[in-house]
Amino acid sequence: MKRARVAYAGAVHPASEYHGQLQLADGRLVKEQDVVWLPPVEPRTVFALGLNYADHAKELAFKAPEEPLAFLKGPNTFIGHRGQTRRPADAAYMHYECELAVVIGKKAKNIKKEEAFNYVSGYTIANDYAIRDYLENYYRPNLKVKNRDTCTPIGPWLVDAEDIPDPSNLAIKTYVNGKLTQQGNTKDMIFGIADLIEYFSSFMTLSPNDIILTGTPEGLADTAVGDEIITEIEGIGKLVSTIVGDDIFTENGDHLKITNNGRD
Repeated sequence: MKRARVAYAGAVHPASEYHGQLQLADGRLVKEQDVVWLPPVEPRTVFALGLNYADHAKELAFKAPEEPLAFLKGPNTFIGHRGQTRRPADAAYMHYECELAVVIGKKAKNIKKEEAFNYVSGYTIANDYAIRDYLENYYRPNLKVKNRDTCTPIGPWLVDAEDIPDPSNLAIKTYVNGKLTQQGNTKDMIFGIADLIEYFSSFMTLSPNDIILTGTPEGLADTAVGDEIITEIEGIGKLVSTIVGDDIFTENGDHLKITNNGRD
């Protein structure tokens, strides 16, 4: 099943896909464009992987890492499908990162990789935007690169794990204004999903709604204000986001003047 969380008629609703529409938990059918899409789960601890695709590491002239290069992301970074991500005026190079997001479904500690998929509730798509000129180095992405407000659209759907028979062989694509700019496959991960669950759970307890962002393949490109970015993963869907500039924010930058879908 494809599940979502949306805001509609003044409330937040669980929803599911139903013949091209959204069916709210109370039975109402609504059009996808008539809701504000939220992250399909409320993120708890979020692990993000750097250089987890060999072609991407090569693209950046790095050798493949010998153990996972991971960092944490705060909940402030996440926005929903059809959301808007801010590109600061001083950014020289800001690129997308289409990533398979693995959602943990139950408490996990010291899990062996042979049992790892028993602890996955489902999968979604993340687009973990990065501003290259804020980056100190790829081995230690700083907070300013990966924890900016609105920098990580996620969704639109959480697809149940049983509906994705082989998450280790899914096509990945990114489009900028309709032009295909990135192609890859999850089979090219250096550290697969089971390896990552075994690794993280070996030194900390994983909990429901923890999320692992598994990295991005090669094919990154700069994005500009006004660009529409579509990140797509086979069997999960298409996540749409738009790049916006500083002009739609208040002078002190604390509050958006507009939010998802242009609603106040």
